[in-house]
Amino acid sequence: MSAPGASGARGARTGRVATAQPAPGDRDGSATEPIVLPVGGVAAHADRARDGDGRDGGRGADATGPSQRDDRAARRALAAAERARRRYERQEVRRFTRRSRLRRATWISVIASVVAIAVAAVAIAYSPLMALREVRVEGTSRIAVADVRAAFDDRVGTPLPLIAPDEVQRALSAFPLIETYSTETVPPGTLVVRIVERTPVGVLDTSSGLMAVDAAGVVVERVDAVPDGLPLIEVEGGVDEPSFRAAGRVLRSLPAELRSGIASVTADSADDVRFELAGGASVIWGNAEDAALKSTVLMDLMAAAPADQVARYDVSAPLNPVTG
Repeated sequence: MSAPGASGARGARTGRVATAQPAPGDRDGSATEPIVLPVGGVAAHADRARDGDGRDGGRGADATGPSQRDDRAARRALAAAERARRRYERQEVRRFTRRSRLRRATWISVIASVVAIAVAAVAIAYSPLMALREVRVEGTSRIAVADVRAAFDDRVGTPLPLIAPDEVQRALSAFPLIETYSTETVPPGTLVVRIVERTPVGVLDTSSGLMAVDAAGVVVERVDAVPDGLPLIEVEGGVDEPSFRAAGRVLRSLPAELRSGIASVTADSADDVRFELAGGASVIWGNAEDAALKSTVLMDLMAAAPADQVARYDVSAPLNPVTG
């Protein structure tokens, strides 16, 4: 007969229920009923209960734990990927727009520099540093330099850019001997006035005496006698007549060596200008057209036949001159 422990072990292996038998000496009425034990014993049952509670209960309580963690990890990965994508796109945009950005930055720098230079130039130009302090006069012989400078006294201290051309004209209009002029500003405070004076081309015998006049009839100076090198102009009606204007244009166009040999000029009309040479010969000039050609032809004629050997030179038709 096998031992009870061996029977319990076999019962545990076969899965059958073992019944505890009473000892031989205990077969009385106080004996208890047999206790049914699960196969494998109380410890195995408790282990299975713990295993069931641990696995099943844990799986039931934490069934959503791994899923939530996976979701959070997926969202983090998606956000990281989105950030990486945006970062890549920004890098690509910067790479493709680098040239245009550099060009735009260059233009902005150039424009800013130009504006800064312009602002600085304007600020300096209109500052007291550029105020008028000196008037330099050039080209005068009959006009007093001090008088021209005095005409600008009321502009001293004014910035040079603010001195308008019409103000210069008003200042110089008091000098009738000025034919033309030009101005130049020399920083920081000098105004240069270059003057071309009127040049007399002849002398008019007026009721007020002998007057040296230019080609426009403006009196350059009063003279007591006809100066050498200036002809006496004899026209009817005065300086406002077409005949005088024609004579003045002719005299102004003549070379100096030819004009200095003319004793007098007459003009009955604008188409009939005549000279009297110092040698006694006369010149029929005609109108004021083709002055350069007529001058050349006349000098050739005078070289071929001096004025003291002929009585007349006719160059009114310069291509067909006549000597007589």
